[in-house]
Amino acid sequence: MKYFLIAGEASGDLHASNLMYELKKEDPAADFCFLGGDLMAAQGGIRVKHYRDMAFMGFVAVLRNLKTVLKNIDDCKMAIAEFKPDAVILIDYPSFNLRIAKYVKQTSETPVYYYIAPKLWAWKEYRIKSIKKYVDKVFTIFPFETDFYRKHNYKVEYVGNPTMDSVNALCRRDENASEFCKRHTLSEKPIIALLPGSRRQEIYACLPTMIEAAESFPEYQIVISGAPGIEAEYYQQFSNTSNHPVIIDDTYQILVHAKAAIVNSGTATLETALIGTPQLVVYHVMGGRLAILGKNIFIKTKYISLVNIVAQREVVRELIAHLFTVQNVSIELRNILTMPDYALQMKKDYIEIAENLGQNHAAVNAAMKIINHLITYKK
Repeated sequence: MKYFLIAGEASGDLHASNLMYELKKEDPAADFCFLGGDLMAAQGGIRVKHYRDMAFMGFVAVLRNLKTVLKNIDDCKMAIAEFKPDAVILIDYPSFNLRIAKYVKQTSETPVYYYIAPKLWAWKEYRIKSIKKYVDKVFTIFPFETDFYRKHNYKVEYVGNPTMDSVNALCRRDENASEFCKRHTLSEKPIIALLPGSRRQEIYACLPTMIEAAESFPEYQIVISGAPGIEAEYYQQFSNTSNHPVIIDDTYQILVHAKAAIVNSGTATLETALIGTPQLVVYHVMGGRLAILGKNIFIKTKYISLVNIVAQREVVRELIAHLFTVQNVSIELRNILTMPDYALQMKKDYIEIAENLGQNHAAVNAAMKIINHLITYKK
């Protein structure tokens, strides 16, 4: 069968590639066309667009690049029309993907599946109307999402969390710190990891503050986790990379060996927790205190990090908007690095979060459910 997939960022590329791998195992004749990254490309098929050409975050950025955004949508619609897929599979990226879901349902009878659904429980709850109208099946990755959709009379299926699967599959616990440092030509100092995000805008907004705060601890070396699809040279404007090396495509191992991590809010916060690295979560928002007021009005969850949302309490400190300052980050980093009981409690809470996520093999489960639904659908 023919599958058309859309992922708009690095984490979606990873999870979509795992789903493609499992679809091929269940359906050896699987043929792919997609919008996504290099990991998806490695699974074969036709790539219409790379996610790095689609990653515009925030109203201002979208408005500034509106011509490109609209062209991306048109190119995607054209590719679907030409490919004539048996199924369209959407991975997060709701502003774009819900437009495509509407197009598919208005122009064909092709089933639409959502793997890694939009976080409607956090904000833009009104999008549930589009989900119910244009999406045949939603496969959720957090247990609590089932209750949210049930409230709206929409049945979803929990398939497990793909981040847990990725960490279990790719995290190498047998490599010691000395081997890791030698492999990347690092010093033997303990590591503070900086994870500034996967988009250029995020990196530009967050990384300078992260670096300045971490430099308060000269007995540690700062290691920056570079995002896939963004060249190492981009980071050089923020620091002397000879002092603060940028390592691309080895985030999990950086976290395995880091004593602490400063993490831009997103999937990386959950990855950091599942690996077990003490962290603080940051997020730059224009508008400072006014932005916090807006958050309280428009965002339904008390927390912004997946770690705290899954735990339903503060496990890690969140420094957002006006709270994201060099001083505040330095204070929290010092708590993690100098208070053993503080870091130990965080690690204990991480174990509970992993238990809450439950079953493994999200991509396997989603692939089987998609194929079974397609077989029934075509009868």
